[in-house]
Amino acid sequence: MLTELDYRPDSAQVFQHLLDLPYCVFLDSGNGTPFAGRYDILAAAPYLTLTTRGEETEIRSRERIEVSRDDSLELVQAHLGPIDQLYEDLPFTGGAIGYLSYDLGRRFENFDVAALRDIDLPEMVIGLYDWAVIVDHQRQRSVLVSHGRDPQTAEIWDELVALVSDSSPKPRPVFEVVSEISSNFTYAEYSEAFSRVQDHIRRGDCYQINLTQRFEARVAGDSWNAYRKLRQTNPAPFSAYVSTSHGEILSSSPERFLYVDGDRVETKPIKGTRPRVDDAEADAGQQRELAASAKDRAENVMIVDLLRNDLGKSCVPGSIRPERLFEIESFAHVHHLVSTVTARLSPDRHPLDLVRGC
Repeated sequence: MLTELDYRPDSAQVFQHLLDLPYCVFLDSGNGTPFAGRYDILAAAPYLTLTTRGEETEIRSRERIEVSRDDSLELVQAHLGPIDQLYEDLPFTGGAIGYLSYDLGRRFENFDVAALRDIDLPEMVIGLYDWAVIVDHQRQRSVLVSHGRDPQTAEIWDELVALVSDSSPKPRPVFEVVSEISSNFTYAEYSEAFSRVQDHIRRGDCYQINLTQRFEARVAGDSWNAYRKLRQTNPAPFSAYVSTSHGEILSSSPERFLYVDGDRVETKPIKGTRPRVDDAEADAGQQRELAASAKDRAENVMIVDLLRNDLGKSCVPGSIRPERLFEIESFAHVHHLVSTVTARLSPDRHPLDLVRGC
């Protein structure tokens, strides 16, 4: 099923009509900025959800709830079924959308658990969606499309068309931060941790450590309005607002991790960053400095080699190629050093095998 809709340049105006539906998701291309992608994908009310906590995955549909200890991504693959596009000119006509946390990797690799579970979010939440609004900013076209796997979709189709065509969304509560923002490191603690990282590298214990800190604050109001502010201040071509019954994910990312089209695989790792500055000549100098940086190029090569190794688990031997190295891509606040690696997916492998391997 497909219904043409009026095109609106700001897909957020359309998505606001879906906010009261369960598991609403907005895959946001950052339209209206020089860094934008082409498509926005808006969906809600999946006909099935898969939620992994520890060793168990809950599989919930309207009719029943099951619990499985099988591999999380194999469960997604089994319930997703064949990957086929009803309309070749659209990037999505229904399928799986959700999030995978870093800790899901503990299902696939054996390593010691050193982290406290101090944020009680599932390791994986995936919804299987039967319908979506696709906004093509290049062709200035919007459609409501369905794969037709969920019988209920046909029953509510006219209601969905009316919902996403409404031009007067309900106001949402204002979002505000109501406390000081705190880090889980003091300056001295962070400096000491940084010194330990350097020592580990000098000893040869490792070649990369992702040293991060968490910022926390108490907030009030609507997280959707927080996301609208985020996309205004830091537009990026792979941003997302993902609402689940467990919490919301607000993401602003310039980086697409994996892209699969048929058997063609592409990854574009980013390593190397410089801040942008208002003066055009000085900003160009930042780009030149980044392009010439031996340290940043070495770090970029390291992540390229890591992904070449990971792609090798699921791709045709000899097909993995670094197509382009050390290109400068500029975004709202930073310049990045970006490389492009391509490969061909092995005939006996599924795109989700790439996710597991990477």
